[in-house]
Amino acid sequence: MATIKELYENECRPQLQKDFGYKNKLEIPKIEKIVINMGLGEAVQNPKIVEKAAGELTMIAGQKAVVTRARKSIATFKLREGMPIGTCVTLRKDRMYDFLSKLINIALPRVRDFRGISAKGFDGSGNFSMGVKEHIIFPEIDYDKIDKIRGMNITIVTSAKTDDESRALLAMLGMPFRQQKTEESKSGISQ
Repeated sequence: MATIKELYENECRPQLQKDFGYKNKLEIPKIEKIVINMGLGEAVQNPKIVEKAAGELTMIAGQKAVVTRARKSIATFKLREGMPIGTCVTLRKDRMYDFLSKLINIALPRVRDFRGISAKGFDGSGNFSMGVKEHIIFPEIDYDKIDKIRGMNITIVTSAKTDDESRALLAMLGMPFRQQKTEESKSGISQ
């Protein structure tokens, strides 16, 4: 089986160039980076949670996670400026393609009652964000050794100018988007 990087180079680029009529090869959309973020609101009461979450995110991503800190104080949340509140990893190049392959082929099929990813996560500039409710879907996480199931946000940053270009790129790479229902199927009319 070809890697996602080879799939992009050999099949997706020529197909995207043909579909969207790009004149220059540098116009063809590509994935620039993947940002994985784990917000930890409960870290205000227990700062040691951040260390465990950073270790788990490091195992998932294959790259050391960075601890994110509060930018300003918020009294209602008992949050002070500089307190650790999350952890984050930015993946580029080969690690990015490895993570995307693991996400598409291993992790997402392990989600309970998985029917596809909603295509509503595009931001208008060609970037796609999605949330994962349980980080235990990744094979690196040992279910017996974790103290709490945490969620994470995954943002795929592309060089595409529009959401349609980005959606086409990710669909060709194998991202399992949920099928959009047509107006006939919503109203129950069949032809």
